[in-house]
Amino acid sequence: MRLLLVEDDLPLAAELQKALKSSGFVLDHAADGVSGETLGAGEPYDAIVLDLGLPGRPGLTVLRNWRGRGVTTPVLVLTARDAWHERVDGLKAGADDYLGKPFHMEELIARINALTRRAAGNLRRGLEVGGLRLDEDLQRVVLADGNARELTGTEFRLLRYLMLNPDRILSKPQIMDHVYDLEADRGSNLIEVYVRRLREKIGKDRIQTLRGQGYLFPRR
Repeated sequence: MRLLLVEDDLPLAAELQKALKSSGFVLDHAADGVSGETLGAGEPYDAIVLDLGLPGRPGLTVLRNWRGRGVTTPVLVLTARDAWHERVDGLKAGADDYLGKPFHMEELIARINALTRRAAGNLRRGLEVGGLRLDEDLQRVVLADGNARELTGTEFRLLRYLMLNPDRILSKPQIMDHVYDLEADRGSNLIEVYVRRLREKIGKDRIQTLRGQGYLFPRR
């Protein structure tokens, strides 16, 4: 999944980038409210982590502007630990969740996973579709027979995106937007390579190719 982090505390942002990338996310970062608002409104993120105390434009204003423009991306707001009024204001402005500073990285990752599952209509604790279960902690997939297959970072991100969108035709540009960050090499042939690798691990019939349209992961 592709995330946007809007955070002006650069040491914290670096720590978050490292932890989130190691957990299978791709991440774009903005250090001020103006650039953060532009990215959030223009790029197809799966979730946004938004600090409220931002230079250039306050986080609450950014959030209100997103919602006013019809941006429905799930937003997790970061607030000062004791600022309960900020949490209330954030929820009123359209936030989907909040987390007080300081926080444990594991909780942030768990909340992001819950937000994206909920947005995709998956209310289970984990991601399970068509007999496949994605182990988000160990970045592997468990097959219907109980056998597990280890996944590389890109394989994991690709399979997670497919499983979050079962029975939906996904074009190569859509997939690339959610599997790679802004600075990545986005050659379309890379998607074909990783789809082939996933088929070798989960079964050739689990990902269908629709010529001229993209790929389909059937719910079965």
